[in-house]
Amino acid sequence: MNRFWERVFYVFAYITQGSSYMSPKAYAIMHRMHHAYTDTERDPHSPEFSKNVFSMMWRTSRFYRQIFHGKMKVEERFTKNLPDWRKFDRFASSGWSRLLWVAGYVLLFVFFATSPWLFLLLPVVITMGAVHGAIINWFAHKFGYKNYTLKNTSANLLRMDVLMLGESYHNNHHKHPSAINFGIRRYEVDPVYYIILLLNWLRIVKIPRLATVHAH
Repeated sequence: MNRFWERVFYVFAYITQGSSYMSPKAYAIMHRMHHAYTDTERDPHSPEFSKNVFSMMWRTSRFYRQIFHGKMKVEERFTKNLPDWRKFDRFASSGWSRLLWVAGYVLLFVFFATSPWLFLLLPVVITMGAVHGAIINWFAHKFGYKNYTLKNTSANLLRMDVLMLGESYHNNHHKHPSAINFGIRRYEVDPVYYIILLLNWLRIVKIPRLATVHAH
């Protein structure tokens, strides 16, 4: 992917994540650390070293902030070939940017919510990034089924994952971390895989050979 498209997707990440925006570079580093140190003390988010989902997410937040602000020494292998747009990251991660998103969400609910009960979803919308992270990094290490026996607790949450767009095939992902298709069984549908194939066809991204694992 060239720099132009990297920045297009930076902006796209900002628009879709809103108030819970996370730097693609900082998160990628943290994600690589998760795979390298899964279920050890150096894992940024492992249920094995947290009493509950909230303490795990606080630990994740601490790791992320240290990486983002350059306060953690990161091995070179975790920083290779990552996009970097520091000025945009600082803007998108600023307190006032997050507050503006929250204000926008509140106004959206005020004008378009058809029932007061819908306001119960407002905290979920505001913290969507953390909610998604909690579902995958806590529950997909606690519950689900396994296609592979690995030296970690990763599992697949859903057999047909439309809700999490393939992300809940966590056991598959830990077995094949570089694969673009998280689905391994024929019934395990990863919607994002087909989007990546389309982007490859449009020559926006280039898929390396190692990224392909065929379903069976």
